Amino acid sequence: MKLWQKIYLLSLLVFVLIFNGASVMVIERTHNRMLNQTIEVALSQNMSIHSSVDAIVPILRIYDSLDYEKTVLTSMAKQFVAKNSGQGIYLDITDDASRTIFNNADFGMPQARRELENLDNSSIHYILRDVGDRTILFTVNNTQINQKKYVFTYMKDLTPVYQDRIEQYGFFAKVDSAACILFMIVMFFVSRGLTRSIERLNRTSQIIAQGNFSERVKVKSRDEIGILGSSFNEMAEVVEDKINELERNNDEKQRFIDNFTHELKTPLTSIVGYANFLRTTKYNEKLFLDALGVIYDEGKRLEALSLKLMDLIMLKKVQFQMERQEMRALLLEMKPTLEIMAKEKEVNIKLDCQEGRLELERDLIKVLVFNLVDNALKASIAGGTVTLRTYWREAAYVLAVIDQGIGIAEEHLDKIFEPFYMADKARTRNSNGAGLGLALCGSIADIHHAVIRVSSQVQQGTTIEVVFAAEKRGGGPE
Repeated sequence: MKLWQKIYLLSLLVFVLIFNGASVMVIERTHNRMLNQTIEVALSQNMSIHSSVDAIVPILRIYDSLDYEKTVLTSMAKQFVAKNSGQGIYLDITDDASRTIFNNADFGMPQARRELENLDNSSIHYILRDVGDRTILFTVNNTQINQKKYVFTYMKDLTPVYQDRIEQYGFFAKVDSAACILFMIVMFFVSRGLTRSIERLNRTSQIIAQGNFSERVKVKSRDEIGILGSSFNEMAEVVEDKINELERNNDEKQRFIDNFTHELKTPLTSIVGYANFLRTTKYNEKLFLDALGVIYDEGKRLEALSLKLMDLIMLKKVQFQMERQEMRALLLEMKPTLEIMAKEKEVNIKLDCQEGRLELERDLIKVLVFNLVDNALKASIAGGTVTLRTYWREAAYVLAVIDQGIGIAEEHLDKIFEPFYMADKARTRNSNGAGLGLALCGSIADIHHAVIRVSSQVQQGTTIEVVFAAEKRGGGPE
């Protein structure tokens, strides 16, 4: 059973129970109040008759005649009945021998009358009886006249009171039917409206389960369901980001494997080919030296590739101990080595550094700088300049490597830190590169909680900034 059906049926059941229960209580309370009021009036009438009889008792004592007593009592009863004619009023008067003095009832008096039990002169007893299809109220009291006891039974037809209750129940049944039908119609739309958002949530979750992670729920309300929809969208967004991240990681791993295989294939092909050539060719000193030179170069290339891969693996597994270091002093220490690297390319090295003490791993920073400068030198032309600049930018310390080389096209900027990725494959291979230098730099920056930012324009140069969040490490300009 669907949720809207459960809400619909449950609300209908609750409405029927509450509405019918409340209506029955109101009808019964009204009926009981009217019944009690009618009984009170009947008891008052009986008391009035009793008072009237008590008023004439002294006169009856003077005459002390049974016939006179019967005549007076009969006359009083007729006057009372005539005065209340048409109101369902009946009166019965009997003497102590149970002989009837007066009775105007149009029904037979019951044989067993419990209301007469323990009846004394100071009390009035009453009882309700069903007589045929009518309900009659019997009220009794007695009076002593000249040593004789007379029993006065005042009777009131209460059938209209009970008929009124039946009519109220009939009217309520019609109102109840109309109210239930109206409530069913209203609750059908209300329950459907309340659960429509949940149905949208369900449909969206099914679509997402099928792989469309960009699907979202349209949130139109600000109630709990609306909040649930917003939370669902946030969850779906996180899931989509995680899935995309996994896909990117998977793609990067696949590219890593493809590129690694490709990088191995070229030198191995050369080594195997020249080795076979040497094995099958008669000795010729010049040819053998050339072939051995190729084998040696390709072997060194494989060695450099394996060392770079080992460095990448080590960076992800080893926990490095940071120490507070002066960056400017470290770069000045490295300058002679950097100038030797640049001399082969006929490129100038320039340092423009501000002092800054940071939590660093000394050897890793050297690897980072050497790789960044090496990349800058590969991109530079003879006579160019590679600048190393350090400076404070607000609370961050920035290490920038700036070249005036060929630059990097915009479509390559977001991929240059992937292992084996080469924006200019021919240039990288000619310089014995494998596309691992910037990947190493990225890992070293992560270890130092630094961010690498790249800006470049083709044929105008490249600037790579390593931004150290020195404020979080207690560093700052000195």
